[in-house]
Amino acid sequence: MPGKSVKAAVAVVLAAGALAGCGGSPKVGTAALVGDDRITTNELTRTVRDQEAQFKADPVAKNLLGNQQIRVPRFVPDDEYGVRGSLMMLINLRVVDEAAKQAGVDVTGGQVDSMVEALNRGGGAGSITLLNALPRERTRDFARFLITQPAVMQRLGADLENPLSPATQQAGQRWTELLRHTAEDMDIEVNPRYGTYDPGKVEVGPITYRLSSPDSGI
Repeated sequence: MPGKSVKAAVAVVLAAGALAGCGGSPKVGTAALVGDDRITTNELTRTVRDQEAQFKADPVAKNLLGNQQIRVPRFVPDDEYGVRGSLMMLINLRVVDEAAKQAGVDVTGGQVDSMVEALNRGGGAGSITLLNALPRERTRDFARFLITQPAVMQRLGADLENPLSPATQQAGQRWTELLRHTAEDMDIEVNPRYGTYDPGKVEVGPITYRLSSPDSGI
């Protein structure tokens, strides 16, 4: 994707507003199973701990969070920070990668570099990553996550220079369908102590308490 298209790609992501437009036996110590991949409780705990510590020490991230006049890519609502928000992002990093594979799109390192640069111009790549419940060391993963949607939409016929064009709107709908179908096919299981994964919304829902079944984990 040409460098000049990165700004347009960010606009497409912002216009979308959210990811979806709005097996094996589980093992002890598992936060979630995403296809054949396992997110451990240790990985989740470390992600939450590092993100929270880094956010507290980042005045730019705090300003971006509190300033509604500045539009930056955000996929985690204010009330879902912490374990639930971080787990949702760790899962969806994998879902988006798989969706790209299904679409035959290979996101390059150069595209990721361009997105990081665009985020730096828009408030700071590391700070924006923190706003999305991930620590700074996952900045490139987050940038790949961001650039994947417009890259796939472009493959599906979107005009990235015109986010409101019929072709782009249609490609956005096809992206949403692809993402949902990908999430469904990956048979995502979340440890019930953290909530439940809804492939239709591509998000982790709240914990469901059941008196008849313990939430001892998966």
